[in-house]
Amino acid sequence: MSTAHTPSTPTFPSRLPQVGTTIFSVMSALAAEHQAVNLGQGFPDFGCDPSLLDAVNDAMRAGHNQYPPMPGMPQLREAVAAKIEALHGRTYSAASEITITAGATQAILTAILATVQAGDEVIVLDPCYDSYAPNIALAGGSVVRVPLTPGSFRPDFAKIAAAITPKTRLLIINTPHNPSATVWTAAEMQQLEDLLAPTNVLLISDEVYEHMVFDGGQHESAARFPGLAARAFIVSSFGKTYHVTGWKVGTVAAPAALMAEFRKVHQFNVFTVNTPMQVGLASYMQDPAPYLELPAFYQRKRDLFAQGLAQTRFKLLPTAGTYFQCADISAISDLNEAEFCQWLVKEVGVAAIPLSAFYGDGFDQKVVRFCFAKQDETLLAALERLHKL
Repeated sequence: MSTAHTPSTPTFPSRLPQVGTTIFSVMSALAAEHQAVNLGQGFPDFGCDPSLLDAVNDAMRAGHNQYPPMPGMPQLREAVAAKIEALHGRTYSAASEITITAGATQAILTAILATVQAGDEVIVLDPCYDSYAPNIALAGGSVVRVPLTPGSFRPDFAKIAAAITPKTRLLIINTPHNPSATVWTAAEMQQLEDLLAPTNVLLISDEVYEHMVFDGGQHESAARFPGLAARAFIVSSFGKTYHVTGWKVGTVAAPAALMAEFRKVHQFNVFTVNTPMQVGLASYMQDPAPYLELPAFYQRKRDLFAQGLAQTRFKLLPTAGTYFQCADISAISDLNEAEFCQWLVKEVGVAAIPLSAFYGDGFDQKVVRFCFAKQDETLLAALERLHKL
């Protein structure tokens, strides 16, 4: 017997009640609406090396189109282990300590779900990538926010130490750092190693910008520090390194005991990752030149963009790594960061991201972030518009 009323969808409490559409989606949509040059979202607008595409096509045609092993194709895990050993001097077992993931964001979520239980505390250093806090919430953990030093964005070890309690399960660090473009020094990593030594705190070291360190600097991976490596999930991204962010392929390196727990979750949240991409990447990685030459490639873009911005009233913050340039807007506008970014899209035709979007409390220090992972023509077009300022 039919009833007249329209069936209603059941209601339920949200797992992430505080979460809306991300600032990146909002600004990208606004940029499209106003035909603005989009220097907001962090992805390249240029292609990857055609030989990488050839390697993936070859893998598809050679029949690599079914499920790979759950932790990833052995040859790719071996290539990742060899790279870490060559660059950082630490040996990871490709069989038991390297896993291929569906991008770095999945790697971070999986590491958190594998280690964090209800009531555990996780320390994040603000400003930080916007997936960390929702990931911790999904695991039932509590986010403990410790600010990086305003202005310099250096870690404040006294504040980190003060935040550690018996409930602290995990600390998340990110170097080179999005959004501030700072790079942790060896001394800072050593200080972190000493700080964590007497604790049981685990570490996620988000190192997706590992191959973008400038001015002759060195990326200080957690893999270089025995006391950090012993407690760390080290996350990286082929998308960032090889200009293929849409492929969503990343890696995690961790001691076997940690990796065993990671894989328990990984096999049930993605099971495994795109086979021909893995085979193609393994073949392409045999030549280290593409990642060894990346710092010079992006340093030239950084310098081109910074020289152009120097002719405006933006005050540039140092960019030691990543493909981001932060700029102080206080000489240009009295608006807050978010309002300024809206104004910049609508009136100037360039999209940027407010740094306040990376803080839990929306802390506003009159700084915005541009992405310079763009073709020179894109950067020059943006600079032409920004010169009005």
